[in-house]
Amino acid sequence: MSQLIQIIGLPFLACILMGSVLGYLGIHVLKREVIFVDIALAQVAAVGAIVSHLAFEAHEGSLLSYVCSLSAVFVVAAFYAVSRISIVQISLEAVIGISYAIAAAAALFLVGIAPGGHIHIQEILSGSLLWTSRRDVISGLLLFSIAGICFYLFRKPLISISNNYQQIQKNKTRVVFWDLAFYLLLGVVITFSVQMGGIVVVFAYLIIPATISLIFTTRLVPQLIIIWTATVIASISGLLFAYYLDFSIGPAIALFLGIELVIAALCHRKSKPVAL
Repeated sequence: MSQLIQIIGLPFLACILMGSVLGYLGIHVLKREVIFVDIALAQVAAVGAIVSHLAFEAHEGSLLSYVCSLSAVFVVAAFYAVSRISIVQISLEAVIGISYAIAAAAALFLVGIAPGGHIHIQEILSGSLLWTSRRDVISGLLLFSIAGICFYLFRKPLISISNNYQQIQKNKTRVVFWDLAFYLLLGVVITFSVQMGGIVVVFAYLIIPATISLIFTTRLVPQLIIIWTATVIASISGLLFAYYLDFSIGPAIALFLGIELVIAALCHRKSKPVAL
């Protein structure tokens, strides 16, 4: 038991940190109907990390790699904030999808010319949660706490815009400003999370727990309770599954989150009265 705790203890803490913050952000993402913004920003962050590796020989998880990833994410986040107002011919979700396709193509091209590229892309997708260190957990706690404080301080304008996201408000400058703030904070969280957990688990933590919560309630506090409960259960299950069956942690957690979503949908369907 002590060996098990020693191996999965720090990865579990990292999962709880990521899942708690990403789950809350997922509520905003679902309300804004920009489902793929997470995976798009994660892919852009991956491109930034690969560029840092090629240009500066920066190692995965290094400060330089994080700065390059964050810089790329900031540029794209600003583009998303402006696009919703300036590009009216197509939806923002379409813009996000196009940017994801371009970023994915760029990543595949870059890993093709990078030494050990296939290993690098595997780490980006599946993450390296098993090798989570105390430094990673402490850094994540500080970073996510700062992001959480910002979201709490700015909760009123962010929630107001998320609840009425499909309506272009009169004060476009205000909308662009708060959209930019949201996407920048989201980008900071995603960039760090991708380097720690990989694209698969980050996308799963962002979307699936928030979706589960919306199945049962639209009130924020119950939603957060459901999100955190789903995160804890899936994280423990995924870590134990990966430990005993020698499986990748990120995909295992995503798998159990998916199972939770199916169970939640079935339970909600059974709870509804059948019309005669």
